[in-house]
Amino acid sequence: MSDATQQIDPITAQVIQGRLDQIALEMSRKLIRMSFSIIIKESEDIGVALVDTEGWQLAEADTTPLQMGPIPWYVQGATKVLAERGEEVRPGDVIVHNDPYLGASHSPDVGFFVPVFHEGEHVAWSGTTAHHLEIGCSKPGTSVLDAVDEWAGGLRLRGLKIREEGRDNDHLWKMIADNVRIPRMVIGDMQAQIAACDQGAERLTRLMEEVGREQVFATQGWFEDYSERMLRSEIEALPDGEYFAEGFIDGFDENPDPAKKNLRLAVTLRVTGSDLEVDLTGTAPQIQDLPLNMPLQGTVMCSIFTVVRSVLLDSSNHDPVPQNRGIARPLTVTAPKGSLANPEFPAPTLARVMPACILSDTLLRAFSEIVPERCCAGTGALAVFSLSGVREGEYWIHMDIHEGSYGGRATKDGMEAMDTLFTNTRCAPIEEIETEFPLRCRRWELNDDPVGHGRFRGGKGGIRDWEYLSGGYFSSEADGHLVSPWGLLGGGEGSPAQMWINPDDPATAEKLSSKQPGRSTEKGNIFRAVAPNGGGFGDPLERDPERVLGDWLDEIVTLEEAEQVYGVVIDAEAGRVDGPRTEARRAAR
Repeated sequence: MSDATQQIDPITAQVIQGRLDQIALEMSRKLIRMSFSIIIKESEDIGVALVDTEGWQLAEADTTPLQMGPIPWYVQGATKVLAERGEEVRPGDVIVHNDPYLGASHSPDVGFFVPVFHEGEHVAWSGTTAHHLEIGCSKPGTSVLDAVDEWAGGLRLRGLKIREEGRDNDHLWKMIADNVRIPRMVIGDMQAQIAACDQGAERLTRLMEEVGREQVFATQGWFEDYSERMLRSEIEALPDGEYFAEGFIDGFDENPDPAKKNLRLAVTLRVTGSDLEVDLTGTAPQIQDLPLNMPLQGTVMCSIFTVVRSVLLDSSNHDPVPQNRGIARPLTVTAPKGSLANPEFPAPTLARVMPACILSDTLLRAFSEIVPERCCAGTGALAVFSLSGVREGEYWIHMDIHEGSYGGRATKDGMEAMDTLFTNTRCAPIEEIETEFPLRCRRWELNDDPVGHGRFRGGKGGIRDWEYLSGGYFSSEADGHLVSPWGLLGGGEGSPAQMWINPDDPATAEKLSSKQPGRSTEKGNIFRAVAPNGGGFGDPLERDPERVLGDWLDEIVTLEEAEQVYGVVIDAEAGRVDGPRTEARRAAR
């Protein structure tokens, strides 16, 4: 514990932290309300944080873990580039940065950072990150599945001053505008990020003037120690040992090269006292010319932090535990250089989110070997689709975040039709999508495929049909088409994902693989996405018969499934469970 931490009492630290958290919240609201794109203003695919000069958190807004998590490394990467150029940070500067090999998550997630000065000294940063629907990739949108290297992933903005001492760098703004397909939207979203950063910097400076800079950083230290203490206490309660799980990414299952499909993710957890190592040795090598590689800092670490916090610091069991440097202290992450989980430049990283979702799920499976009661069964991961086209000479692009599902838990069924794991974005309203783009949503409902049966069943994913009202393009970086979500403690597997063009027209129907790099489509075509259904938790014969009856009434299970899988006999005419026959059926099983 530092001297500064010892000089602040817990109540004062809580009050100051509340002020810091409110600043971050105001920044996130400003960014969302000022933005142009649906991915920000509706899906809220953003990160917001106040950090010290080394990038470590003073406060975060409650947004998307995949956007918030890398902010320390964005700052460290950008400042490294600035130092290499011999550039100093001055009041009025704004730094833009998106290099996945220097802290960023992938190139479309662009960070903007405003330095905070107090009494003439640079003491902190006010930062935002956000997903931009266009960043100058080789094809429209940012789901470009045939990007062969980092340059094919769009503009590389590496620690550049887009505003210097209060003056906009007009040449840089013009370069960005000239190299993205929808400049008005992209520039508008970027300016919204800067406005949010400016607000955060101004509010933080005022807070330091009010309570003193030393008290603000003493609060940071106090909460880092608190977060470390809370996590270490949970790790220490686990039995020492090694715990292993593996998962598989679809990859490019139509590619003849076996090194590009059915890609292995290996996770070994090592618990030693109050320390936890996450070892990814055994994970498949990086793909040199296809963009499924995951940046270690910008993506893999976010995946790991999210699962560790979800299992060991769940908010149902804990008061809030802030994400900060203290969380990192008990953790060691080992990821072999040149693997999918720690690629080497210039291996492309554009489509890193689906491998990282499978990594999260695999890490959760490893934890289920230790504390199954704190884990859910296999997750049906979300999917990301880019739907695009040209209308009246201008591009339109919609990024569709297609909801997934969660597996069953120790006391509850899995959650249904929602964004999963560390992405945590929102579904955009159909009405707004149809207003802005030449698309019609013809179907949006729960997946009819079987769930993972169990004492608590898996959740259902979504099924969505988009009709193109004009010709265009689509790209897909989905996964989970080949491997179903896993069951836990006797629970059954869920159902895999699917994707189709014109599924209800026998003459033109085409079932698609999960990775589509940007193919054209005609007016009137239907694009269907089917999300996976989650795995089941526990023996299905232990499910409450009344829950099985409810599932039948909700058309989640059939009468045959109720009897054959759950041992529950339902009197369909009376709409109730036949108790004596159910007891006999279960006894016979």
